[in-house]
Amino acid sequence: MKFSIGGSLKLAFRPWVEGLENIPAEGPAILASNHLSFSDSFFLPAVLDRKVTFIAKAEYFTSPGVKGRLTAAFFKGVGQLPVDRSGGRGAGDAAVRSGIEVIRRGELFGIYPEGTRSPDGRLYRGKTGGLARVALATGAPVIPIAMIDTEKIQPPGKVVPKLMRPGIRIGKPLDFSRYQGMDNDRFILRSVTDEVMYEIMKLSGQEYVDIYATVAKRRITEAEKAAKAEQKAAGRHGHHAPEPERTAPDGATGDGRERPSGDTTGHAAG
Repeated sequence: MKFSIGGSLKLAFRPWVEGLENIPAEGPAILASNHLSFSDSFFLPAVLDRKVTFIAKAEYFTSPGVKGRLTAAFFKGVGQLPVDRSGGRGAGDAAVRSGIEVIRRGELFGIYPEGTRSPDGRLYRGKTGGLARVALATGAPVIPIAMIDTEKIQPPGKVVPKLMRPGIRIGKPLDFSRYQGMDNDRFILRSVTDEVMYEIMKLSGQEYVDIYATVAKRRITEAEKAAKAEQKAAGRHGHHAPEPERTAPDGATGDGRERPSGDTTGHAAG
């Protein structure tokens, strides 16, 4: 199924690729990518000769009905592993165990350090719970990857994709084997994660925001609810409220070229 889907995607969208030579022909590696669209997990494997295993929400595999069964079959066919993300730290541990198993089989493990799709096309702070822990537990090289324009092809909430060419930039492998076995040191985990995010930022050209994407999503949702409430209240009083000014979440860099902070203050690992 992987080859039939990959061939169809390449034929329809003609994705361009830079740095394909950085993917090893054999042996394990961790592919760490930014995350702009639901389709990221399909475009990247489509341009590679090797299988890439990503982790996916368990809901994709357990939804009821015909649609649910078809979705589950599709995700299994393209090599995705189900992980229950509802259990907090337990969910992170499950993801790490899955990643370690993939690496020990000598395969490619794909992961999105941001933990969720970017809400606005910018690059957000990487979570240490998956990427760094798998890298330090296994000694596998980490290959930074930037997906380009995939959010324009299939924005959140859109079912029918727009036909246009996405891009994929693949960076040189990063070696963290010097830290192998130190996967319980939160300072090392943060340093490794930030180094990977910095490389992704350079490849993608995205503006970097030093907060988690989940926090940004929550702030955007809260701002939208507040704006709607204000407009509703204004309507009851017979006048229109001014359009709310859109401001960047706290932590935005402004020019998009600032290096991820390398923060070692012990934020909770994702």
